[in-house]
Amino acid sequence: TQGNMLTTENALDMSIQGRGYFEILQPDGTIAYTRNGQFTLNDQGQIVTSGAGFLLQPEIAVPEDAQQITISQDGEVSATIRGQADAQVLGQLNISDFVNPTGLQPTGQNLFVETASSGAPIQGVPGLQGLGTISQGTLETSNVNVTEELVNLIESQRLYEMNSKVISSVDQMLGQVIQQL
Repeated sequence: TQGNMLTTENALDMSIQGRGYFEILQPDGTIAYTRNGQFTLNDQGQIVTSGAGFLLQPEIAVPEDAQQITISQDGEVSATIRGQADAQVLGQLNISDFVNPTGLQPTGQNLFVETASSGAPIQGVPGLQGLGTISQGTLETSNVNVTEELVNLIESQRLYEMNSKVISSVDQMLGQVIQQL
């Protein structure tokens, strides 16, 4: 499910509002998918993942003299270039969705790869064909409610203890029956 949104000051931080995944090119040439929208620029000006430096697909290069980067809700990336009045379009982001997103296989570093159970990726422009929109300057936080999960863990632990005591009591009763026979 969708996590909460955290506003950041980074122009390259993006979150997907709704369905979809960013496409990431791995070093072995395969495509992985992520909802982690924390991106940065590498030394060639390409948009990459902040941790491992994997390229966001399709590749978008930001010129060195770019002053302000803008990413629209439909994924159009543009930048204001020093000395130019109008913003220059740098590229178009696409996102992918799956028939069964729970079938994706996690590979670590918030990356997933497609499997037979997830189905093939359905690529498209953000905001069209049921895909989510992109929100610049925000990151999606975890969708896990820590308090609720701790309560569930305590309930499970109590049920386990109760079942363990029931089994011990039945064992003792059977032992007494056997001794009396």
